Amino acid sequence: MRQAIKADRFFLENEILGPGYLILEDGKFLTYSSEELEEVEDVLDYSGYWVGPGLVDTHIHGFNGSDVMDATPEAVETIRQGLPATGVTSFLATTLTASVEETDRACAVVAEVAEEDQGAKIQGIFLEGPFFVEAHKGAQNPDYFIAPSPDVLDQWQKSAKDLIRKAALAPEYPETAAFIERAKALDVKVAIGHTDASYDQARRAVDQGASLFVHTFNGMSGLHHREPGVVGAAMTLQNTYAEVIADGHHVTPAAIKALLNARNVNNTLLVTDCMRAGGLEDGNYTLGEYPVEVKEGAARLSNGSLAGSVLQLKDAVRNLVDWELTTVHEALNMASAVAARSVDIDDRCGSIKAGRDADFIVMTPQLELQATYINGQVAYQK
Repeated sequence: MRQAIKADRFFLENEILGPGYLILEDGKFLTYSSEELEEVEDVLDYSGYWVGPGLVDTHIHGFNGSDVMDATPEAVETIRQGLPATGVTSFLATTLTASVEETDRACAVVAEVAEEDQGAKIQGIFLEGPFFVEAHKGAQNPDYFIAPSPDVLDQWQKSAKDLIRKAALAPEYPETAAFIERAKALDVKVAIGHTDASYDQARRAVDQGASLFVHTFNGMSGLHHREPGVVGAAMTLQNTYAEVIADGHHVTPAAIKALLNARNVNNTLLVTDCMRAGGLEDGNYTLGEYPVEVKEGAARLSNGSLAGSVLQLKDAVRNLVDWELTTVHEALNMASAVAARSVDIDDRCGSIKAGRDADFIVMTPQLELQATYINGQVAYQK
């Protein structure tokens, strides 16, 4: 079946088109036309609205009361069914520091659910832990911290049916080089996070193959003019990507501006680090084994430390624009194409291109989400 999406503006990765028609065929993007085509069987009229790529969240723990570490098919299904309401059509199911056995079970469950075709697409797994250090533990439980282990990664990747796309570590461990070598062999991107490493330790890990920084500025040694730390590494080392949580709680707009000035919009990606309270009201929740209070848009432990977020990716996009840090086009790319490229899934999601699955969002000019489509079918409608 061939159908058309009529809208005022279309945000492709490298250009903005419209008004016109985005043509879909059998659930995939076909082409763009400035005129209505006769062979189109159905026209979805979104005149006055803008169309962008489905958003890609490569760092998200939970949503709508469920968490990946619940390690049940029902929990993972709840997350993936809820995400289209946030503009997300693809994501990496993200684990939290736990025992080797618990993480193994979570990986197996995600792999099981990923085979089903409904809701936001599980494009892989992000292992956020347990290869961290206590100095910048954040809401990660140090009781389960271990040194980076190629053997453990092998075990988890087997249980995950090769779905692990990204794994984080603190690079000050002596085992870092061996782990990165094994990760590269498994096509797993290595990210640096929850670390007290020096600039030189971070640079060495990047030289060995690490290519990402986890929620830049948070959970890492800070920038000092005589020891640039991991923040300095994230801001200066080329051929890497920097995650950022643009919720106004984790990082100030000025710090994000400094990061973008140091790098650029093509190497900085928006993530949510959302926990189970995402999509729900303020109140008391849990993250791993820790109680968390969600109040006024922030999730915190009893000691005041941030514990993930309740940020929705569509709102991170709007925040960057409202803070006058980027254009709409740039913010959308940071939450889609750049995110997908950072973990090598940009061949299947993150942009509107011919032959790709027709995953896209419909927005007002004020960036309010109106609808989310997956494979050309509506998955969320306001």
